[in-house]
Amino acid sequence: MTAFDEWADIYDWANAWQQEDIPFYVEEAQRSGGPVLELGCGTGRVTIPIARAGVEILGLDSSAKMLQVARRKARAQGPLPGKLTWARGDMRALSLERRFALVIIPFRGFLSLLSVEEQRRCLDGVKASLAPGGRLAFDIFVPDLDMLTDDGSTPFHFRDVPHPETGRRLVMWHQNRFDNHSQVNSARTILEEVDQGGQVVRKLYRDFQIRYLHRFEAQHLLEVCGFRILDLFGGFDRQPFDEESTEMVWVAEARE
Repeated sequence: MTAFDEWADIYDWANAWQQEDIPFYVEEAQRSGGPVLELGCGTGRVTIPIARAGVEILGLDSSAKMLQVARRKARAQGPLPGKLTWARGDMRALSLERRFALVIIPFRGFLSLLSVEEQRRCLDGVKASLAPGGRLAFDIFVPDLDMLTDDGSTPFHFRDVPHPETGRRLVMWHQNRFDNHSQVNSARTILEEVDQGGQVVRKLYRDFQIRYLHRFEAQHLLEVCGFRILDLFGGFDRQPFDEESTEMVWVAEARE
């Protein structure tokens, strides 16, 4: 069991709003020519579109239940132009026998590493898994001062999404408790399924932890672990990173 097993049955519809990153990672995969390694592939939200675009990809995740969903979704797609394989594994302890033209960690998956030691172990494994000239691409959010100083006692409304099966409205709330010493955020997502009369018919709680990174901290971490930063974008349409950016999209290559 992992902390993300309990997300497997709700992950896709709870995160159906997140689409803007998929074209970016598909483009990076096509540019690399493959093969691609995706760390924290979850239910295949990004993995399957890359295979659909004709690029060979290996999706790796620590959650067996997430991978079950991913395999089921891939089978439902029928034959895909790009070779698609799945593996259960820990991004903190990569020991793959093959090398990849691109390693990706979408949707802030790198933030699931809760210490500098875990982050460095992951990056060391990524570097060892890259073919000569290979690249790493990943995204993290920009920490917001107002968010980090919030006391976390009151959930805030995040968004409403439709349930794909029942059609009912899902009201999503978030609650965060930030430890600014460790930079670990203990987060809770609350999902309320609401019928046409406004009655809550089901309520779910899902907890998780992430360790947020600041811009120059991430830059130094990459450099210390032997990477050369090629690009830092402020979003998935490749706009420049500036003081208004809420996303950090990093592209780096291993130094010789």
